[in-house]
Amino acid sequence: MRSNKMATFGPLQRLATYGLILGLTAATFFSAGVQGTQAADADSQQVRISAQDSSSKYLRLGLNKSMIVDLPRDAVDVLVSNPKIADAVMRTARRAYLIGMEVGMTNIFFFDAQGRQIAGVELQVERDLNVLARTIAQLVPGSQVTVEAINDNVILSGVVQRPTDADRAADIAARFVGKPEQVLSMVAVAGKEQVFLKVSVAEVRRTVLKQFGIDLASALTSGTITSAVVTENPFSVANKALSATAATLGYASGTDKVSGTLQALEQNGMLRILAEPTLSAISGESAKFLAGGEFPVPIGRDKDGNVQIQFKEFGVALAFTPVVMSAGRISVKVATEVSELTDENALVFSDVRVPGLKVRRADTTVELPSGGSLALAGLLQQDTRQIINGFPGLKDVPVLGTLFRSRDYQNNETELVVLVTPYLVDPTARSKLARPDENLYPASDPVTILLGRLNRIYGVAGARPEGRYNGQPGFIVK
Repeated sequence: MRSNKMATFGPLQRLATYGLILGLTAATFFSAGVQGTQAADADSQQVRISAQDSSSKYLRLGLNKSMIVDLPRDAVDVLVSNPKIADAVMRTARRAYLIGMEVGMTNIFFFDAQGRQIAGVELQVERDLNVLARTIAQLVPGSQVTVEAINDNVILSGVVQRPTDADRAADIAARFVGKPEQVLSMVAVAGKEQVFLKVSVAEVRRTVLKQFGIDLASALTSGTITSAVVTENPFSVANKALSATAATLGYASGTDKVSGTLQALEQNGMLRILAEPTLSAISGESAKFLAGGEFPVPIGRDKDGNVQIQFKEFGVALAFTPVVMSAGRISVKVATEVSELTDENALVFSDVRVPGLKVRRADTTVELPSGGSLALAGLLQQDTRQIINGFPGLKDVPVLGTLFRSRDYQNNETELVVLVTPYLVDPTARSKLARPDENLYPASDPVTILLGRLNRIYGVAGARPEGRYNGQPGFIVK
């Protein structure tokens, strides 16, 4: 008869029992996060194999984790095809502990005393990615990233809110694995954020040129002695006179002649360049804009002696790459350039004159909120040059030295400012957009001939546009 009396354990027996219970509890706790799919009990770390189940089970086990396998009858022999991948420890004749040692796959077979197979396990050992999934969910809020493993590689899938969140999740996974090439990111962005960039390029250049010079030509005869004095003082700054305007005064008496040419020239110039290019690009993509043209530049000859031409761009160029950061901030890499053709530093090549380029260029990366503006580049430059040419000694004489010298003066002032303003924009309906050629119609022949109008003009009775206008509102130019 079976007694209902409880057995009495000694101190050593109680200690061993407590150790076994703690060991099983710890093994179950540390292996609770393993992601696995198996034929039965997919989410459990304790697999029970029935006597009728003779097929092999596919189990997934985390690296350095353990799993309990209960057998239907006593096992005498255990075969592990690759002990480096996993180890099988028989705690009792019907309970085995599987321990993941390295990432990979292995087979485990259990046999009874007669050599018959009790069970077979297809075991895949992989990294425990629950820690990585929790870290991504914590550091990338609002993301829905799923982490899976194939051998020693990590695959990220799911949806995030911003492109930067996808990059951050991939970076975290690379730190977790230790090798970035073992991370495959298939994360999609829920909404592609589009950035609208408005750039204002304003430049004002002032030029002042002043030229003053007197050239003398004299021929004097005294008996059999003839003397001549000729002075022609150049303008060395501009390398030529601004114009041919001059005042000439001469005196002649017999064979004696004295003449002087006065050149007093002044030139004031101003150049204003204002360009406001606008571009739109998806976060992380690049966009480029050019308002100008291209000019040919000879770069050499081919084997047949033909001149090879390469075209160079000039004008107002803009290229930018936006990246939407968190909290609505935008990191913008901007490269802007303003160039124009000039005769300075021109090159003559094979009877072809290649013009030079005046270039103002700025290239930088800034971080701004949506709608915030920043002066990307400011340039204030002043260039003053002055040269006096004349007869040595005589040009230094006060007052009278003016007759023997020329003065060439040039002053250039340039101020350039580039303003950058990024915006986060959303798509709009086609009905809210207008083309510049809409409602533009030519006037009829009688109206064009008699009234000299190029466009049709009509009025709407009683209609008055919004706002304050000078004159008679209510007419629409089409």
